[in-house]
Amino acid sequence: MEQLKTIGRELAMGSQGGFGQSKEFLDLVKSIGESRSKAEEDRIVLSEIDILKRKLLEPDVPKRKMKEYIIRLVYIEMLGHDASFGYIHAVKMTHDDNLLLKRTGYLAVTLFLDEDHDLIILIVNTIQKDLRSDNYLVVCAALNAVCRLINEETIPAVLPQVVDLLNHGKEAVRKKAIMALHRFHRKSPSSVSHLVSNFRRKLCDSDPGVMGATLCPLFDLISEDVASYKDLVSSFVGILKQVTERKLPKSYDYHQMPAPFIQIKLLKIMALLSSGDKSASEMMYMVLGDLFRKCDSSTNIGNAILYECIRCISCIIPSPKLLEDAAEAISKFLKSDSHNLKYMGIDGLGRLIKISSDIAEQHQLAVIDCLEDPDDTLKRKTFELLYKMTKSSNVEVIVDRMIDYMISINDNHYKTEIASRCVELAEQFAPSNQWFIQIMNKVFEHAGDLVNIKVAHNLMRLIAEGFGEDDDDADNKLRLSAVESYLQIISEPKLPSLFLQVISWVLGEYGTADGKYSASYISGKLCDVADAYSSDETVKGYAVTALMKIYAFEIASWRKVDVLPECQSLIEELLASHSTDLQQRAYELQALLALDARAVESILPLDASCEDIEVDKDLSFLNGYIQQAIESGAQPYVSERERSGGMFETTDYHSQDHHEVTSHALRFEAYELPKPSVPSQASAALVPVPEPSYYSEPHQPISTSSSVSERESSEIKLRLDGVKQKWGRPSYQSSTSASSSTPPQAANGTSIRSDGGGVASSSSSKPRSSYESKKPEIDPEKQRLAASLFGGSSSSSRSDRKSSSGGHKPAKGTANKPATVPKENPIPVPDLLDFDEPTGTSDVAATDPFKELEGLMESSSQDGGGSTDVMGLYSTDASAPVKTTTSVDSLLSELSDSSRGTYHQSQTTKGPNSKEALEKDALVRQMGVNPTSQNPTLFKDLLG
Repeated sequence: MEQLKTIGRELAMGSQGGFGQSKEFLDLVKSIGESRSKAEEDRIVLSEIDILKRKLLEPDVPKRKMKEYIIRLVYIEMLGHDASFGYIHAVKMTHDDNLLLKRTGYLAVTLFLDEDHDLIILIVNTIQKDLRSDNYLVVCAALNAVCRLINEETIPAVLPQVVDLLNHGKEAVRKKAIMALHRFHRKSPSSVSHLVSNFRRKLCDSDPGVMGATLCPLFDLISEDVASYKDLVSSFVGILKQVTERKLPKSYDYHQMPAPFIQIKLLKIMALLSSGDKSASEMMYMVLGDLFRKCDSSTNIGNAILYECIRCISCIIPSPKLLEDAAEAISKFLKSDSHNLKYMGIDGLGRLIKISSDIAEQHQLAVIDCLEDPDDTLKRKTFELLYKMTKSSNVEVIVDRMIDYMISINDNHYKTEIASRCVELAEQFAPSNQWFIQIMNKVFEHAGDLVNIKVAHNLMRLIAEGFGEDDDDADNKLRLSAVESYLQIISEPKLPSLFLQVISWVLGEYGTADGKYSASYISGKLCDVADAYSSDETVKGYAVTALMKIYAFEIASWRKVDVLPECQSLIEELLASHSTDLQQRAYELQALLALDARAVESILPLDASCEDIEVDKDLSFLNGYIQQAIESGAQPYVSERERSGGMFETTDYHSQDHHEVTSHALRFEAYELPKPSVPSQASAALVPVPEPSYYSEPHQPISTSSSVSERESSEIKLRLDGVKQKWGRPSYQSSTSASSSTPPQAANGTSIRSDGGGVASSSSSKPRSSYESKKPEIDPEKQRLAASLFGGSSSSSRSDRKSSSGGHKPAKGTANKPATVPKENPIPVPDLLDFDEPTGTSDVAATDPFKELEGLMESSSQDGGGSTDVMGLYSTDASAPVKTTTSVDSLLSELSDSSRGTYHQSQTTKGPNSKEALEKDALVRQMGVNPTSQNPTLFKDLLG
């Protein structure tokens, strides 16, 4: 009954403008929501702005009313109108002692202002005072403002208070302090470079929220310098293992997944740390296998973790078992009806084929379905996958599909990208010259002027230089094929300008080279091009130059030149052209026709496009003329740097950013520095004052072009080079972190198998996924397309044989290698996150290590010598005993002493050379041989 009365009162207050807001504000929101047009909405908002301007100027406005006015200003800003007239009132509200008003003011200020606003200086003092408040809600509000409003110049003003808050009693304050330091690191890394050790220390915080917030700055730091954080691999693996074992409180679960966002961030960090490192990768095999087994693939967050696991496997050195688990997850993605999951599957498949190309062959029909899917984004991602798996045996099918897709789309940006990829694949895997020329013609014809001009230049250079194999016959066939194809295309209407430039150049260079086509025929075609595209001066210029080459080659061969009437009329037309370029080309062509054969041969030699031209940048051929001019009284040339030498001397600091300063550039100095003619005795005794030691920047070099008198006068100058003109005290000097040399510690004190075996699981024992559907009937057309793309039969018998086989398929390079035997009686490594007594030794089970791993916590608690998990501190069980923790500094020192031997032992372990094996596999695939195939006839289309 009391609850019903309370609800009734609240409803009555809401109808009368209750809930802390007036009826006018509720009417404003209602009228804006019911407005029928943008003009009506703007009229209502402008009227509200006029009302607020008057009310804010009234004296002695009650605080409750002022709070509402500030909220109405926020609403106006959200609608896109200017409310700057009320910014100062929001700043004043941050000074209020009332908690509700203060938090309202901070909220409005963070929405209204940016870090470079002029009003920021007015709230810095307030933020400093609130950071020292006894009310943790006030401290949290101030830290929120710090993360939004503090810029590089005001960081030193609040940095000491933020660092002190890292040890605050409330976990929410510690978490926001970590976020503020992360913001400072992004804005000015040098200001917090000496505080990096705090991020390592907060990784051991007793609250999982603080630990999760610490992962974000650590991810940025590891991305910049991976080597300095290699010792944390075992710690991150231990944290991820305990998170997956549900050692965190239930409040961190999301859709029944334990702390999924912490898992994703940990996987990203571990992918960075274990890239190319076999020992670090082996530490992750067990926990990655657990993730593949435990993730729920029926939820989006579970699929997100699976996708992040696939990305992590593509970065580290994976085991065969992990590759099989990743391939199985990709298969589920591709079989799903969701386009998002299919997109993830295609992306994951593109990452894994870099490690093992056989994975793509298992999903060829699914890739074909994605290629024919109406979703454009999925189709583009599929083309990226095909681009990565292109080789000489399937280049024709893939490039043809890409060109067909390029013709069908209207997105010019993506059409340009598809065209460049087609050109790249054609140049790299072209099976024949004729096919290459046809593909290039299609690209230029359909992509038009969207093709990069460098592609046209590369094509012309390739035709001119050939394939570089010293085979003149093959090069001549390539040029003849290009000429024949261009003569067929040249008559088509509306060809792209860039394509016409290539056609004109090729016809001018090689149109009559083989004697198959006469000069009159080629010149007539070129005149037709110039006449059909009379508005394009660039195409006409190329055509005239091609005519010049044709006639020059005829004259040099001592053959009679008959200029066609249409060519003569074109020359006469261009002689009176308004374009100086076309006019000059016409005059040069007219003058060339009047020369003899020897002169023409020296001016335009045959096939001279491949000759190297040496450019004399110093113009040494003018030395004689220059010397003669100087002897006649001319002034010698003064370089640009010498002419502006005085300015380089006075502005030496700024010259680091502005190397090229012209003599007529703007001068930003107020006055020239004085240059005393005779230095006095007192000034000679002065010693330049050295700069303070807290500047991290080195001294700028002094210009060497200054005179002796300027160097003497520099002794009495004020040293300004290198001084930072910034508000506030100088930045903190970066110091070497003592904890950077801390050796790694393994988590949980358990031994990790080096053979990479994850948790053994049978596919038959798993529940059927929600998106596994019945096998549809396979289209024969899709079978033929898959056989062309992937090679061999596209039936699903390969996957059936794989699933029915007794063992797992070995990876390349490891088929004949013995399995790694796990070490007996491993040395237990203390957990970095364990605040309790040191861990004891435990024997490795010989029968089933995975069952022993699952019951690890139970067995160690029974023996009394097992490791104690720090995540047990997060448990909400009231019956758990209270644990006494030591200080963090003493804990880190003890852990570093106890785990140093184990770290060096793990570093000496060597594995197979993965890089050499991958290079050998790539060479074998390039030669068209599949060493793992047991049925070579099945892949005859792929292997050729």
